[in-house]
Amino acid sequence: MSRAKLLLATSNRGKFREMRDYLRDLDIDIVSPEDARMGGEVEETASTFEENARLKSLAWSLKTEHLVLAEDSGLEVEALSGRPGIYSARFSSPRPTDEKNIRKVLRLMTGMPWPRRRARFVSCLALAQKGKVLKETRGEVRGYIATKKKGNRGFGYDPIFYYPPLKKNFGELGAEEKNKISHRGRALRKMKAFLRSYLAPSTKRKGEGG
Repeated sequence: MSRAKLLLATSNRGKFREMRDYLRDLDIDIVSPEDARMGGEVEETASTFEENARLKSLAWSLKTEHLVLAEDSGLEVEALSGRPGIYSARFSSPRPTDEKNIRKVLRLMTGMPWPRRRARFVSCLALAQKGKVLKETRGEVRGYIATKKKGNRGFGYDPIFYYPPLKKNFGELGAEEKNKISHRGRALRKMKAFLRSYLAPSTKRKGEGG
């Protein structure tokens, strides 16, 4: 009998890689939309991370029999009234890139004193199947917007997000180190615990008739 599949509903390769690596020891095959030969995107029309994650997971779950895990995440800067927030990936539109997004944030923060540079990363996950949400989790991590980029690891705003406990920018952290403390790692930790429990009954049943 073939194993169940989990579709990670994202076209962001950095995000897919982080999520896949964190969940890879579960008893389930993890696939991307490309692996599943499913094209298209789901427009993020909601006003919160939670709602966008839910919207995407439900929409993708109607296209496949697989479990679907969707995420919405972003950077919230206190001095910018929570921006870029849900617009983090497209903050420098039109034709946004990670580099352009970073430059825009640094430009807006020019001359801002350190105490006013507080920020947080937020990650919201939604797991769905056949049009029904099964579980939602949230994770966040607090830090500061650095005055300049450091490190070439990670993606998005990682090079300018300073994390005081480690005295490093996220862009300086290896994948394993980052996953232990990041917003996405914290949300994934809760989701992984749920998935492990959710998948256990089917695993047990599979071994019972033999």
